[in-house]
Amino acid sequence: MKIDILTLFPSMFDGFISESIIKRAIQKKLVEINIYDIRDYSTDSHKKVDDYGFGGGKGMVLMPQPIFDAVEDLRTEESKVILMTPQGIKYNQEIAYNLVNEKHLIIICGHYEGFDERIRNIVDIEISIGDFVLTGGEIPAMAISDSVIRLLDGVIMQESHINDSFNNNLLDYPVYTHPVEYRGMKVPDVLLSGHHANIDKWRKEEQIKRTKERRPDLLEKR
Repeated sequence: MKIDILTLFPSMFDGFISESIIKRAIQKKLVEINIYDIRDYSTDSHKKVDDYGFGGGKGMVLMPQPIFDAVEDLRTEESKVILMTPQGIKYNQEIAYNLVNEKHLIIICGHYEGFDERIRNIVDIEISIGDFVLTGGEIPAMAISDSVIRLLDGVIMQESHINDSFNNNLLDYPVYTHPVEYRGMKVPDVLLSGHHANIDKWRKEEQIKRTKERRPDLLEKR
Protein backbone atom coordinates (compact mmCIF):
# COMPACT_ATOMS: atom_id res chain seq x y z
CA MET A 1 0.00 0.00 0.00
CA LYS A 2 1.07 3.57 -0.69
CA ILE A 3 -0.17 6.53 1.34
CA ASP A 4 0.45 10.08 0.12
CA ILE A 5 -0.38 12.85 2.57
CA LEU A 6 -0.85 16.48 1.51
CA THR A 7 -0.19 18.94 4.31
CA LEU A 8 0.99 22.46 5.08
CA PHE A 9 3.09 21.15 7.98
CA PRO A 10 5.18 18.15 6.84
CA SER A 11 7.37 18.12 9.95
CA MET A 12 4.36 17.13 12.07
CA PHE A 13 4.71 13.65 10.55
CA ASP A 14 8.40 13.17 11.42
CA GLY A 15 7.73 11.22 14.59
CA PHE A 16 4.77 9.37 13.14
CA ILE A 17 6.77 7.70 10.36
CA SER A 18 9.97 7.16 12.36
CA GLU A 19 8.71 5.36 15.45
CA SER A 20 7.20 2.04 16.55
CA ILE A 21 4.99 -0.13 14.36
CA ILE A 22 4.67 2.39 11.51
CA LYS A 23 8.46 2.63 11.21
CA ARG A 24 8.81 -1.15 11.10
CA ALA A 25 6.04 -1.45 8.48
CA ILE A 26 7.90 1.02 6.28
CA GLN A 27 11.22 -0.78 6.79
CA LYS A 28 9.59 -4.10 5.87
CA LYS A 29 8.18 -2.40 2.73
CA LEU A 30 4.63 -3.26 3.73
CA VAL A 31 3.65 0.37 3.27
CA GLU A 32 5.11 3.43 1.57
CA ILE A 33 4.30 6.80 3.14
CA ASN A 34 5.07 10.06 1.36
CA ILE A 35 4.51 13.48 2.90
CA TYR A 36 3.97 16.34 0.44
CA ASP A 37 4.01 20.04 1.24
CA ILE A 38 1.00 21.67 -0.41
CA ARG A 39 3.05 24.85 -0.83
CA ASP A 40 5.33 23.06 -3.28
CA TYR A 41 2.41 22.94 -5.70
CA SER A 42 1.55 26.63 -5.46
CA THR A 43 2.09 28.63 -8.67
CA ASP A 44 2.23 31.85 -6.66
CA SER A 45 5.69 33.46 -6.49
CA HIS A 46 5.39 33.59 -2.69
CA LYS A 47 4.01 30.02 -2.45
CA LYS A 48 0.68 31.35 -1.24
CA VAL A 49 -1.91 28.62 -0.59
CA ASP A 50 -4.72 30.46 1.19
CA ASP A 51 -6.75 33.65 0.96
CA TYR A 52 -9.70 35.41 2.56
CA GLY A 53 -13.10 33.88 1.90
CA PHE A 54 -15.56 35.67 -0.36
CA GLY A 55 -18.51 37.15 1.49
CA GLY A 56 -16.56 38.00 4.60
CA GLY A 57 -15.91 36.08 7.78
CA LYS A 58 -12.82 35.36 9.82
CA GLY A 59 -10.06 32.97 8.89
CA MET A 60 -8.22 31.97 5.76
CA VAL A 61 -9.46 29.48 3.17
CA LEU A 62 -7.25 27.01 1.29
CA MET A 63 -7.16 27.83 -2.41
CA PRO A 64 -8.06 25.18 -4.99
CA GLN A 65 -5.06 25.48 -7.34
CA PRO A 66 -2.31 23.91 -5.19
CA ILE A 67 -4.51 21.04 -4.05
CA PHE A 68 -5.94 20.35 -7.52
CA ASP A 69 -2.42 20.27 -8.98
CA ALA A 70 -1.10 18.04 -6.17
CA VAL A 71 -3.90 15.49 -6.50
CA GLU A 72 -3.64 15.46 -10.29
CA ASP A 73 0.12 14.88 -10.00
CA LEU A 74 -0.21 11.95 -7.60
CA ARG A 75 -3.48 10.34 -8.60
CA THR A 76 -3.64 7.10 -10.60
CA GLU A 77 -6.46 4.74 -11.50
CA GLU A 78 -5.78 2.91 -8.21
CA SER A 79 -5.98 6.00 -5.98
CA LYS A 80 -8.62 6.86 -3.40
CA VAL A 81 -8.60 10.52 -2.38
CA ILE A 82 -9.64 11.29 1.20
CA LEU A 83 -10.49 14.75 2.51
CA MET A 84 -10.13 15.17 6.26
CA THR A 85 -12.99 17.42 7.42
CA PRO A 86 -15.40 17.66 10.39
CA GLN A 87 -18.18 17.56 7.78
CA GLY A 88 -17.23 14.07 6.60
CA ILE A 89 -18.65 10.71 7.57
CA LYS A 90 -17.63 9.58 11.04
CA TYR A 91 -14.70 7.18 10.89
CA ASN A 92 -14.96 3.67 12.32
CA GLN A 93 -13.30 0.27 12.16
CA GLU A 94 -15.50 -0.86 9.28
CA ILE A 95 -14.18 1.98 7.13
CA ALA A 96 -10.62 1.05 8.15
CA TYR A 97 -11.20 -2.50 6.89
CA ASN A 98 -12.53 -1.11 3.61
CA LEU A 99 -9.56 1.22 3.15
CA VAL A 100 -7.01 -1.52 3.78
CA ASN A 101 -8.09 -3.06 0.47
CA GLU A 102 -7.05 0.07 -1.43
CA LYS A 103 -3.64 0.19 -3.11
CA HIS A 104 -3.13 3.94 -2.92
CA LEU A 105 -4.55 6.50 -0.51
CA ILE A 106 -4.17 10.26 -0.97
CA ILE A 107 -5.07 12.10 2.24
CA ILE A 108 -5.63 15.86 2.17
CA CYS A 109 -5.10 17.70 5.45
CA GLY A 110 -7.05 20.90 5.85
CA HIS A 111 -6.04 23.89 7.95
CA TYR A 112 -7.16 27.40 8.78
CA GLU A 113 -10.86 28.11 8.19
CA GLY A 114 -11.39 25.34 5.64
CA PHE A 115 -11.24 24.40 1.97
CA ASP A 116 -12.47 26.16 -1.10
CA GLU A 117 -15.70 24.25 -1.81
CA ARG A 118 -14.54 23.29 -5.31
CA ILE A 119 -11.89 20.99 -3.86
CA ARG A 120 -14.66 18.56 -2.96
CA ASN A 121 -15.01 17.77 -6.67
CA ILE A 122 -11.71 15.87 -6.74
CA VAL A 123 -12.12 13.72 -3.61
CA ASP A 124 -13.66 10.26 -3.29
CA ILE A 125 -14.60 10.35 0.38
CA GLU A 126 -14.75 12.93 3.18
CA ILE A 127 -13.91 11.61 6.64
CA SER A 128 -14.25 13.00 10.17
CA ILE A 129 -12.72 11.32 13.22
CA GLY A 130 -15.38 12.71 15.54
CA ASP A 131 -17.74 15.52 16.38
CA PHE A 132 -15.08 18.01 17.39
CA VAL A 133 -12.81 20.47 15.61
CA LEU A 134 -9.01 20.45 15.48
CA THR A 135 -6.59 23.08 14.18
CA GLY A 136 -5.88 20.95 11.13
CA GLY A 137 -6.20 17.58 9.45
CA GLU A 138 -2.73 16.31 10.30
CA ILE A 139 -3.64 14.42 13.48
CA PRO A 140 -6.74 12.86 11.85
CA ALA A 141 -4.58 11.84 8.87
CA MET A 142 -2.19 10.08 11.24
CA ALA A 143 -5.10 8.36 12.96
CA ILE A 144 -6.53 7.11 9.66
CA SER A 145 -3.13 5.96 8.43
CA ASP A 146 -2.28 4.18 11.69
CA SER A 147 -5.62 2.38 11.85
CA VAL A 148 -5.25 1.13 8.28
CA ILE A 149 -1.56 0.23 8.33
CA ARG A 150 -1.92 -2.01 11.39
CA LEU A 151 -4.45 -4.10 9.42
CA LEU A 152 -2.02 -4.83 6.59
CA ASP A 153 -0.76 -8.39 6.41
CA GLY A 154 2.52 -8.76 8.26
CA VAL A 155 2.36 -5.51 10.25
CA ILE A 156 1.03 -7.06 13.47
CA MET A 157 -0.22 -10.52 14.35
CA GLN A 158 -3.65 -11.08 12.82
CA GLU A 159 -5.05 -12.23 16.17
CA SER A 160 -4.19 -8.82 17.63
CA HIS A 161 -6.60 -6.91 15.41
CA ILE A 162 -9.23 -9.65 15.10
CA ASN A 163 -9.85 -9.25 18.84
CA ASP A 164 -9.75 -5.45 18.76
CA SER A 165 -12.52 -3.25 20.02
CA PHE A 166 -15.29 -2.66 17.46
CA ASN A 167 -14.82 -5.98 15.67
CA ASN A 168 -18.30 -7.52 15.57
CA ASN A 169 -19.50 -4.26 17.18
CA LEU A 170 -18.08 -5.21 20.57
CA LEU A 171 -15.51 -3.50 22.76
CA ASP A 172 -12.38 -5.42 23.70
CA TYR A 173 -12.25 -7.64 26.79
CA PRO A 174 -10.18 -6.74 29.90
CA VAL A 175 -6.54 -7.78 29.90
CA TYR A 176 -4.11 -8.32 32.80
CA THR A 177 -0.42 -8.99 33.33
CA HIS A 178 1.97 -9.46 36.29
CA PRO A 179 1.72 -9.22 39.21
CA VAL A 180 -1.22 -11.53 39.93
CA GLU A 181 -2.27 -9.25 42.80
CA TYR A 182 -1.63 -5.51 43.00
CA ARG A 183 -2.91 -3.30 45.83
CA GLY A 184 -5.59 -5.81 46.65
CA MET A 185 -6.77 -6.17 43.05
CA LYS A 186 -6.40 -9.71 41.69
CA VAL A 187 -6.32 -11.15 38.20
CA PRO A 188 -9.53 -13.16 37.58
CA ASP A 189 -8.99 -16.83 38.41
CA VAL A 190 -10.23 -17.99 35.02
CA LEU A 191 -7.26 -16.33 33.29
CA LEU A 192 -4.88 -18.31 35.48
CA SER A 193 -6.68 -21.63 34.97
CA GLY A 194 -5.15 -22.60 31.63
CA HIS A 195 -8.60 -23.73 30.48
CA HIS A 196 -8.83 -22.08 27.05
CA ALA A 197 -12.51 -22.79 26.46
CA ASN A 198 -13.45 -21.17 29.76
CA ILE A 199 -11.14 -18.24 29.05
CA ASP A 200 -12.73 -17.68 25.63
CA LYS A 201 -16.19 -17.85 27.19
CA TRP A 202 -15.22 -15.35 29.89
CA ARG A 203 -13.72 -12.96 27.38
CA LYS A 204 -16.82 -13.02 25.20
CA GLU A 205 -19.05 -12.41 28.22
CA GLU A 206 -16.84 -9.52 29.31
CA GLN A 207 -16.95 -8.01 25.82
CA ILE A 208 -20.74 -8.02 25.85
CA LYS A 209 -20.89 -6.71 29.42
CA ARG A 210 -18.43 -3.88 28.74
CA THR A 211 -20.14 -2.91 25.49
CA LYS A 212 -23.54 -2.87 27.19
CA GLU A 213 -22.21 -0.58 29.92
CA ARG A 214 -20.13 1.78 27.79
CA ARG A 215 -21.40 1.64 24.21
CA PRO A 216 -24.93 0.19 24.08
CA ASP A 217 -25.32 1.78 20.63
CA LEU A 218 -22.91 -0.83 19.28
CA LEU A 219 -25.06 -3.68 20.53
CA GLU A 220 -28.03 -2.22 18.65
CA LYS A 221 -26.03 -2.65 15.40
CA ARG A 222 -25.66 -6.38 16.17
